[in-house]
Amino acid sequence: MISVEKALKTILVNFRPLGLEKINILEARKRVIGEDVFAQHNIPFADNSAMDGYAVCHVDTKGATQDKPLQLKIIEDIPAGKVALKKIKKGEAARIMTGAVIPEGADSVIRQEDTKKNGKTIIIYSSVNRGVNIRFAGEDVQKGELIVKKGSALRPADIGMLAALGKAFINVYQKPRVAIMSTGDELVDIETNPPLGKIINSNSYSLAAQVLECGGIPIMLGIAKDKKIDLQEKFKTALHADVIISSGGVSVGDFDFVKDVMGEIGNAMHFWQVAMRPGKPLAFGAIEGIPLFGLPGNPVSAMISFEQFVRPSLLKMQGHKKIFRQTAKAVCAQEIQKSAGFKHFVRALVKKEKEQYIAMVTGDQGSGILKSMVIANALIVMGENETRIKKGAQVTIQLLDDSLSQTESFHL
Repeated sequence: MISVEKALKTILVNFRPLGLEKINILEARKRVIGEDVFAQHNIPFADNSAMDGYAVCHVDTKGATQDKPLQLKIIEDIPAGKVALKKIKKGEAARIMTGAVIPEGADSVIRQEDTKKNGKTIIIYSSVNRGVNIRFAGEDVQKGELIVKKGSALRPADIGMLAALGKAFINVYQKPRVAIMSTGDELVDIETNPPLGKIINSNSYSLAAQVLECGGIPIMLGIAKDKKIDLQEKFKTALHADVIISSGGVSVGDFDFVKDVMGEIGNAMHFWQVAMRPGKPLAFGAIEGIPLFGLPGNPVSAMISFEQFVRPSLLKMQGHKKIFRQTAKAVCAQEIQKSAGFKHFVRALVKKEKEQYIAMVTGDQGSGILKSMVIANALIVMGENETRIKKGAQVTIQLLDDSLSQTESFHL
């Protein structure tokens, strides 16, 4: 039996980023880009107006006030998307819309609110300095500038910038294909009315949802019976995947064959059993070079084992650098006791109260109590040598989602 830290280190050295694929930028949110993107042109392309008004030469506005307005001749109307046909000369102005290119001879834009149109002239009531209300070429992005760095996880703003640069397709790291199966003669699939002694297979679905949540592609292989030949066939079917996950059959029961089959056909059995609860009977190895996680069969054990070991592995395969869940400090709302020798992951509902997190245990912590995971948004992490947490003590929590970064009310 090995520690959580050693197990994680052993696992992660067996994973590296997958190859690249070219996809449309609309499919690229949260994907990791596999290339540096340099600007092929300035943004904006050319000097343009920051607002509706009149393009002028600033010296022609000098001295204009409400009491002593000046008058300029309107020579042209320049809507957005059009280019001026005339050059601005002394005493002249051009009506211009937001985003339209500044005409030659103009060096500023006077706001429409500071003018009054009078036939083919405008009356201006304030002066402007050179460059006022102009967005200059390259003000946002300059040609040749590195805009999106290889290895970045793309956000909506990145997608917009790629579009602005004319990049419709980009190279990103591939999503891992993850074969998922559950083992056990006691299991039946969903939409089945289970007879006495049978259990609906929820693990495949919770694990598939976890795979999707971290960007992978689940491949559902169904249920393997407690027979070695059935497990061998399922594992062989899974060899077209990038990762294999099984749940159940890794404990010490008479029909727990997963670790045996892994050892027989896998050529690599890295470890079995981790000093953690829930999730102790966990096996990790490989079949023909394909990493294989033998997760425990209890629903909570399977999900927490996935969180600690499978999730960071799948994120690493997709080129992510930030592969671990965020941790924080919280005040424990009740006393917790445990035995020494195991790292415990206690399901908790965490809320923010008066600028601090409060963590409350989600009831019964049995490894088969799936509802405890439904309620939880975090795990209280207790070290191997910790045996007691007092009520009101500070604890380390591992966040399971982004619910603590969301709020029902608006505050700035």
